[in-house]
Amino acid sequence: MPQIVILPHPTYCPEGVVFEAPRGQSICAALLDHGVEIEHACEKSCACTTCHVIVREGFSSLGQLEDKEEDLLDMAWGLEATSRLSCQAILGGEDLVVEIPKYTINHASENHPA
Repeated sequence: MPQIVILPHPTYCPEGVVFEAPRGQSICAALLDHGVEIEHACEKSCACTTCHVIVREGFSSLGQLEDKEEDLLDMAWGLEATSRLSCQAILGGEDLVVEIPKYTINHASENHPA
């Protein structure tokens, strides 16, 4: 099983976390299974960008980026060349180092003036 290193994030895992997860599982599911409560406003249906992550190591081992995910990523805050929606990024056999961006775009939870 690949080892997943999650870099420290002030809200989701202030000290970072390391765990193993099975091949074929999404990064989002692996995070949730290991107590990292990453946002996933669309319930992992590839309809938002709240579960956006940046894969610092092991990017090439992930499942293929589909057109729908690529289109959504264009709207993600802090997009980088190794960005993925964690609900769509399927684990391969390599270890990963993952960063959860500091901000997310979640229209359902943002405060809008009345």
